[in-house]
Amino acid sequence: MSKVPVPRSGIRKVVVIVQDGVEAFGLGTIVEVWNEPYHPEDDNPVFDFVVCTPKPGVVTSSGGFSLLVEHGLEEVADADLVCVAPKRGFRDGSPEVVPVLRAAYERGAQIFAHCSGVFILGEAGLLEGRRCTTHWRYVDELCATYEDAKVDCDVLYVQDGTVTTGAGSAAGLDAALHLMRQQFGARVAAATARRMVVPPHRDGGQAQYIARAVPEVDAETLGPVLSWITENLGEDLSVDTLARQHHMSPRTFARRFRAETGTTPHQWVTQQRVRAAEELLELTDHPVEWIATEVGFGNAGALRHHFTRVRGVSPQQYRRQFAC
Repeated sequence: MSKVPVPRSGIRKVVVIVQDGVEAFGLGTIVEVWNEPYHPEDDNPVFDFVVCTPKPGVVTSSGGFSLLVEHGLEEVADADLVCVAPKRGFRDGSPEVVPVLRAAYERGAQIFAHCSGVFILGEAGLLEGRRCTTHWRYVDELCATYEDAKVDCDVLYVQDGTVTTGAGSAAGLDAALHLMRQQFGARVAAATARRMVVPPHRDGGQAQYIARAVPEVDAETLGPVLSWITENLGEDLSVDTLARQHHMSPRTFARRFRAETGTTPHQWVTQQRVRAAEELLELTDHPVEWIATEVGFGNAGALRHHFTRVRGVSPQQYRRQFAC
């Protein structure tokens, strides 16, 4: 089957750079999101997907097996998205990758590095003055090695301009889905997540790991509460109301909520309302005022404020770009 055109986005060619010691799971998250064939039921975008390495041939992996990689770094020259897969022994990266990454960045390509792959961005000078993250195990070393980088140690992923960095392991899926949502809209990102059987969106500001033990609360999880919130976004979702409904004090509810989600109830609810607004902007022609009421923002002004802060564009601009 021939590849279908990539709609409404500058991303058509995706290149992944692998090196000896490539971490299999980290590479797999990139492959799973960006190298999927066309499914008519999803109408998903299909990319020109290439795996390359400094010296084509056999590349070792951290999993005890090897990969045969046929393409060299010349494939990066016309890539729209350049991904750096994490590797064991990242302190001994291939120096040939550095000028290739710098050139890709300078011509405006999207750059994504995950977990230990972030270190080579530092070698390329792409972390100077830039917010970034890596796996929590490597945060101290990243800070010490690249003192001009603004390392956030407690997030899943960070996008700063055209450079996106991921925390490690499963956060690679979150970062990739963030880019998919940004480039192609909520509907495409949700379909991608559904195919992979993962949540469609975890906010990048969520903690990498979360302490869950809160002795004052008998319930084991707030999962049912979160599900109820997403199904009732138009209701009053203040902390006082939610706490009363779920038989907790406001203070205990807020503490439990942060322990389970890594963020505050207000921030989490706002993210869900923006997500719901995205879908309605894409799939309906209802006016912004109606959408604002439907998702719980109350009025168009509040929706515009929160939507623009989260997405970087106004609701009207988002609709023009992604409406079906």
